[in-house]
Amino acid sequence: MGIRGELFTTQVSAENRTYFFNVKENTKGDVFLQVVESKISEGLGFDRHAVVVFEDEMRPFLQGLDKCIEFIEKNRKEKAKAKAKKVSDVKKAAEKSDKPVKPRASKGQGTEKKNGEKSRVKKIIKKKTR
Repeated sequence: MGIRGELFTTQVSAENRTYFFNVKENTKGDVFLQVVESKISEGLGFDRHAVVVFEDEMRPFLQGLDKCIEFIEKNRKEKAKAKAKKVSDVKKAAEKSDKPVKPRASKGQGTEKKNGEKSRVKKIIKKKTR
């Protein structure tokens, strides 16, 4: 047995976080999984958050985790499909339209007049006089 009852440990590093999966045994001989998230805090040191799952609860825990993963993957696929359909619909509408699709001018840009001058829309604010 290792330090603090550790039987097995592995880690997964993400962009700004590290996850530790520690299989431990307590003084009574109960085996449990400890999942620890560690990330650099805004001050000095690290923020750590832990979840403990005991041996007899691991199967239901994993089933719940599997359901969440399936939902996330399905949701991601549906969003990608909807986005692709939206782009396709816009392209089809532009092809069917008699008028060419003009890009909108960004904020602060004027529109060209016939003589090449730019016109700008100005907002006039009237001051109240007392």
